[in-house]
Amino acid sequence: MHPVRIAPSLLAADFGNLRNEVQSVESAGCDWLHLDVMDGHFVPNLTFGPFIVDAIKKHATKPLDTHLMITDPWKYADPFLDAGSDLLTFHIEVEDGGDVGALLRHIRGRGKKSGLSVQPDTSVARLQPYLQDLDLVLIMSVFAGFGGQKFMNSVLPKVRELRAMGFEGEISMDGGISPATIADSAAAGTNVFVAGTAVFGAEDRKTRISELRQLAHNAGDMGATDTQGGDI
Repeated sequence: MHPVRIAPSLLAADFGNLRNEVQSVESAGCDWLHLDVMDGHFVPNLTFGPFIVDAIKKHATKPLDTHLMITDPWKYADPFLDAGSDLLTFHIEVEDGGDVGALLRHIRGRGKKSGLSVQPDTSVARLQPYLQDLDLVLIMSVFAGFGGQKFMNSVLPKVRELRAMGFEGEISMDGGISPATIADSAAAGTNVFVAGTAVFGAEDRKTRISELRQLAHNAGDMGATDTQGGDI
């Protein structure tokens, strides 16, 4: 089984003080750094490109978990990999734009981890043809595009469905993760938890990350989860 991983979303960080924000959550005990890339097309919001990933990589010691909420991941995958992404995830909803399997294999061929994400109203059954090429599935528990949304419990059965389909990789949950919601997500079988405001908005980030980790441990049977899972 995979270890519990706490992945603070830098979308909630102070971008005017990004270096210190990265160092703050790393010293607080996070496992990965989650980077939300939005293009203003697939989702209405617009965030940042590869140059910001490159800037973060210069100061980060934890793996960079890059989530592409973009229409054309085929065009931009290599620039984000070149910038230092360790795991690259894009959305199954853009599958008509190119060869999904080929892109997943290309990401792996570059020595990185591959992921696919599903919106709350997308069935995980659409991932079935690609499971053998996936290291991670990212389940959106809010609709992609904006931070601070309320967690949708209705997505939790997707985690169990993925396991029933035979997926043995890591399962990440993104959106509304907090001390009030992480236990339900962990109990369903999630092991990676993307938390934005819950971490960056906490008065004591180390205490908050430890709290989230302990709640996930207590709720889910994660196997060998007595140590942090920073390696990707």
